Amino acid sequence: MMASSDDSLLAGGWPEIVRKIRARTPARVLTGRVGAAYRTNTQLDLRQAHAAARDAVRDELDLESFDPDFIKRWNLFEVSSAANSKDEYLLHPNLGRTFSEASQARLFERCPRQRDLQVAIGDGLSVTAVLTQVPKLLPALCDGAKTRGWTLGQIFAIRHCRVGILNEIGEILAPAVAVLLIGERPGLATAESLSAYLAYRPNRIHTDADRNLISNVHSRGVSCPDAATRILNLAAQMMNSRSSGTLLREDSSMLEE
Repeated sequence: MMASSDDSLLAGGWPEIVRKIRARTPARVLTGRVGAAYRTNTQLDLRQAHAAARDAVRDELDLESFDPDFIKRWNLFEVSSAANSKDEYLLHPNLGRTFSEASQARLFERCPRQRDLQVAIGDGLSVTAVLTQVPKLLPALCDGAKTRGWTLGQIFAIRHCRVGILNEIGEILAPAVAVLLIGERPGLATAESLSAYLAYRPNRIHTDADRNLISNVHSRGVSCPDAATRILNLAAQMMNSRSSGTLLREDSSMLEE
């Protein structure tokens, strides 16, 4: 049997242009084929990535999954949205945008109000992303805020959380800028991607148009140190302009600071 063109390419090496394309993307393109199907290794890799994505969505956020020293350092505690279970959270997105009554009371009790920067951690659609990225991102973010002389709110974690809960954080704690670190919807390239949503004085009438986003925080995307710098610079822009969302554009000249 004669070797296929794909076999010949794999044996002799891909052309330079193909190697450059493959080096720039984790997407499964130009991987070779057998007939009309993926090669076995590619197919197995896809199945593994799909399983990781499903696990990232279905896993429950548990503070005990973090290092005990990390929890102690930030005095982390957990609250919940109005969704009582992961199934309810997935089926009824609006429930993830408000706090349960017990959680509202706990926030009033444990969190100081009217701070310059309030950071919250939300599970979103990838607990894997939260557990992987937040321990690296949060120290850089908080240290940078202190260097700028900002007052910091008490950090907390939110179970069954949607982005819109930023509005509730604003209503309850009234920070100048609220930051939600939340797991992104996982894909077949990575299940470890985190997003940072920011808003200036968020309130219950805010929409997506009033928020800014820094996404793809993971090992092959935006690094945690770079993400911390961008979040801090964007928060500073919000405080200076007293605005956020579509009224504010991230200043690219500040990205190297």
